[in-house]
Amino acid sequence: DQVMATKQDTPTKTVKVTLVKSTFGQIHRHRATVRGLGLRRMNQSVVVADTPEIRGMLNASRHLLRVEEA
Repeated sequence: DQVMATKQDTPTKTVKVTLVKSTFGQIHRHRATVRGLGLRRMNQSVVVADTPEIRGMLNASRHLLRVEEA
């Protein structure tokens, strides 16, 4: 019996993202990106998986966020 490796077997890298600037007055796409990351209020932090998709979201709204290795 062969056992295939699942995503749960490999340790996933994570990043801690904090909203440090308000989305008020920002373009709709940046507000939507911040919401998609799970951030609602100022100084709220979330831990998200470090994937290329998430990195793209972080890059799009980088002027609103602080990103730290978690």
